[in-house]
Amino acid sequence: MFETGAMTIGTEHLRLRMPDIDDFAAYAQLMASPRSVGMGGSFDLRAAWGMFCHDIALWQLFGHGALMIELGETGECVGQVGINHGPLFPEKELGWFVYAEYEGKGYATEAASALRDWAFVTLKLPSLVSYIAPGNAASVAVAERLGARLDPAAARDDPKDLVYRHLAF
Repeated sequence: MFETGAMTIGTEHLRLRMPDIDDFAAYAQLMASPRSVGMGGSFDLRAAWGMFCHDIALWQLFGHGALMIELGETGECVGQVGINHGPLFPEKELGWFVYAEYEGKGYATEAASALRDWAFVTLKLPSLVSYIAPGNAASVAVAERLGARLDPAAARDDPKDLVYRHLAF
């Protein structure tokens, strides 16, 4: 049985942990901003709340979901990484975001690498995909740093999305 709040992954600089209610304000602010356009936004408060709850519910339903990214030294929350699925995604998706003031510091790559590796070992997945909006050069760079390769044949809900495939080691 899954115990809420128990899932954590540590890396050299980060701690990945379950979302809690204190994370919602910053999450909702990001989802209401133009930065969420690559995720289908911007989103009003009600939609952001549904997405936030979805990220948590995935753990109970599928044994994976979203984790908040905290700086190991300070505990400051800098973003989120997650494995998405369910009716909204054709395949299990490795996704990430960092809040604007933390971009370009390697946090997304470090967090996504740790969750990807956890998923391959624990869930025994053969692959994951990352759906990336065209023009999102920062996320393309993260996917490529993780070793993912463009998969033009992959299923996608949005035909414009780039799909990067991460293969198990």
